[in-house]
Amino acid sequence: MMRLNTIKPAAGAKRKHLRVGRGASAGQGKTCGRGVKGQRARKGGYHKVGFEGGQMPLQRRLPKIGFRSALKATRAELTLDDLMRVKGGDVTLAGLVAASLVPESTQRVKIILSGKVTAAYTVKDKAITATKGAKSAVEAAGGRFEV
Repeated sequence: MMRLNTIKPAAGAKRKHLRVGRGASAGQGKTCGRGVKGQRARKGGYHKVGFEGGQMPLQRRLPKIGFRSALKATRAELTLDDLMRVKGGDVTLAGLVAASLVPESTQRVKIILSGKVTAAYTVKDKAITATKGAKSAVEAAGGRFEV
């Protein structure tokens, strides 16, 4: 049975407070672990995060890479093979989210020509568009776009 008066932190979780400036024998005497001179040795020595003493900081030395679009989270692609996994003939954005074919944050879907479609599907949502090839493949299978 656990008692509140016996609860203790795990061994080594609480480190002892380091008393600086108490002589050479204490291990942190004289300069108190701050080194010798300079801005960081002084009381209130302020420098910006990432400041390297005037040297070009690391975040400015490295090249910028890539671009992260804010729209990416709201857009999704759907292949014709994925379309075949939709139950029933009607395709809506809510139905695609319910079938876990697109993420919940999706606002627009584009059907792309990849795979085959054999069943007739009716796209009934203006948030769903298709490439020319995908549109012709859906229509060739007997489907249509009602927007």
